[in-house]
Amino acid sequence: QCLIILLRMEPLVAAIDQGTSSTRFLVFNAKTAELICHHQVEINQSFPKEGWVEEDPREIMQSVYECMERTCEKLCQLNINVSNIKAVGVTNQRETTLVWDKETGEPLYNAIVWLDLRTQSTVERLINKAPGRNKNHLKHKTGLPISTYFSAVKLRWLLDNVDGIQEAVLNERAMFGTVDSWIIWCLTGGRNGGVHCTDMSNASRTMLFNIHTMDWDPELCRYGTGCFLLRNTGTKPVMSEHGLLTTVAYKLGKDEPACYALEGSVAIAGAVVRWLKDNMGIVQSSSEIEKLAAAAGTSYGCYFVPAFSGLYAPYWEPSARGIICGLTQFTNRNHLAFAALEAVCFQTREILDAMNQDSGVPLTQLQVDGGMTSNRLLMQLQADILCMPVVRPTMSETTALGAAMAAGAAEGVRVWTLSPGQLPHVTSEKYEPQINSDESEFRFGRWKKAVQKAMNWETTEPCCNGNGMQLQHQLVNI
Repeated sequence: QCLIILLRMEPLVAAIDQGTSSTRFLVFNAKTAELICHHQVEINQSFPKEGWVEEDPREIMQSVYECMERTCEKLCQLNINVSNIKAVGVTNQRETTLVWDKETGEPLYNAIVWLDLRTQSTVERLINKAPGRNKNHLKHKTGLPISTYFSAVKLRWLLDNVDGIQEAVLNERAMFGTVDSWIIWCLTGGRNGGVHCTDMSNASRTMLFNIHTMDWDPELCRYGTGCFLLRNTGTKPVMSEHGLLTTVAYKLGKDEPACYALEGSVAIAGAVVRWLKDNMGIVQSSSEIEKLAAAAGTSYGCYFVPAFSGLYAPYWEPSARGIICGLTQFTNRNHLAFAALEAVCFQTREILDAMNQDSGVPLTQLQVDGGMTSNRLLMQLQADILCMPVVRPTMSETTALGAAMAAGAAEGVRVWTLSPGQLPHVTSEKYEPQINSDESEFRFGRWKKAVQKAMNWETTEPCCNGNGMQLQHQLVNI
């Protein structure tokens, strides 16, 4: 009873965590960073055509409302006053692109998810127009290569292909934003005065934002067009020479300096488990993959490159496709499960190697969070493949905690301080490497060989049919 009374008196801070596969609402104690309660709702994805990935903006908002309502109900059951929540932060899937009507409040098309590949022809056209056909032509302003990954090319596709959006633009009713913009606009009133905004980190992933001036770039706006590893590089942007992105990490206050980061993006991480479950039926639940992989204890020479949407950092190769190599008659689903987990670790290793090269300061340990970190075998594999310790917080929701802390430290709220000496202590678990470096390097070398096999799979080249007519079709290079 004493504990309940204390909680009723202490300030709380909440976070909306809207990810690619689910939405969560989490409430934290502003003094201790303890997770008080939360609720989670899965999000459906649709795949209208090969390479297309969409989500319903209405379903996204409904999931936000449901998570908030259910979490508040849980607070009431704990006899905690909901009014103790002093601020709400938002963390979200980035690059996913939405356009909606500001007068009706209705989305004008489904959200095009960051994984989507429909804009590949737009990307190729932009690269062909760039001097020297250089995909890094805009990198000096944006920190990004020209890629299907980012919002600007998705917006260009929407403008070119959706009549309702073209009409709304002409009538000055169209609003464009990433998922955070959509959520905030809806929660602050929607068509009745909703706030249309974003933050620096989301803006820096649109390919329309100048990361040096910290503003939308007029020149960029005129062309109109589930694993992330970030390394804080301080107040000066570091331009990668090894396939990484230069992005804005955060800016905590209008008078505070922006801090930058190097980022590597793995297109398919946790989603590979979902693919094994939903598409292949190899596992019945996400938690089962750890049991299957542990039963095998090895991939038995099987390597899985899950390049379903091409390869992201450090390759940026949209023509790559998924591949499973090294199959024998002995290979079974346990080995495939192990290879799927290893694939996440190998992709992380590639990004970490690139970061070490760009920064010149090798990391000594990797800090991790997110849903997949509950898989203890995966954490051990990651330590083995990196040849360094992996540190997992006991409370894995540190992405949402970070958003909540930023909201709690905002001017006018100040229920949280971000001074290093006053941050709450978060307990963690450390996984040390258990194999020798020679074995790790051998397995990593075989993975890189498999990656090369996945390259240049989808290409668009002219050919002739029997009547001599030229066709455009996709060839498989074997």
